[in-house]
Amino acid sequence: MSRPRIILLGLDGLRWDLAAESPAASTLRSLAADGDHRTMVMDVPTLSGPGWSSLLTGTTHAEHGVLDNSFVGHRLFRYPDVLSRAFHQDTSTRTFAAAGWPPLVSPEGLGPVIHQRMEQQKAGLHTVISRDGETHGFIRIDAEIADFTLAALASHKVPDVSFVYFCDVDDAGHVYGALSAQYQEALARVDAHVARIRDAVARRAAEHGEEWLLVVVADHGHVDAGGHGGGSDEERESFILRWSTAGTLTEWPAAVAPHELSGLLLAERARGR
Repeated sequence: MSRPRIILLGLDGLRWDLAAESPAASTLRSLAADGDHRTMVMDVPTLSGPGWSSLLTGTTHAEHGVLDNSFVGHRLFRYPDVLSRAFHQDTSTRTFAAAGWPPLVSPEGLGPVIHQRMEQQKAGLHTVISRDGETHGFIRIDAEIADFTLAALASHKVPDVSFVYFCDVDDAGHVYGALSAQYQEALARVDAHVARIRDAVARRAAEHGEEWLLVVVADHGHVDAGGHGGGSDEERESFILRWSTAGTLTEWPAAVAPHELSGLLLAERARGR
């Protein structure tokens, strides 16, 4: 079996029930239809800091110590993220991370969840794109993140394992509510970013005989009025989408906990070695 190149797409605050029947989410719905869709239940508190820390490091809230978005008292330095673990699993692995929420990728201030690995950056084996959507707006910054990702996919040093993050939907949910027209408009913008990435990997697969696996995940949902952090079904709701250019998928457990996702991704990379 071949070793797939993997892109983990993080869509902050996206409620699948509001995307599943929406014309704004045609790309996401096609990935679910042509691949695999399953629900996932997030742990409380349903905040981005704890949620992404569990999803990316393969550890529980109690282990990584991220209990809110302040990251005070975190123990992330003890727990390498999935990109770091993929590299140490095979030190020829190129990794790429791009996000507009600084705690995920920026060493300045909170976090980061994604380790910097400066030696690998200097060697051209690790790329980190950090932007600040909280300051400059996530509509603009998400578009930049998509452009940087497409540039990486077109480069001669294409990454083997990537994490790409979009926050426009979550931002709209906070400001306007999850049932708002603005939430659907943000969903359409993010869906278009996902479409560009899917099309780029499909072209690469066809031109270079590569196998690519796209995995899409959210860190939490929203209450109808907007907001999250509590234990309601709407806030704990998440999902996993998987889509492969090979047209087939490996068997995953019927139920996946947030801290189990990174291990499953690493297992995908390990097959065929």
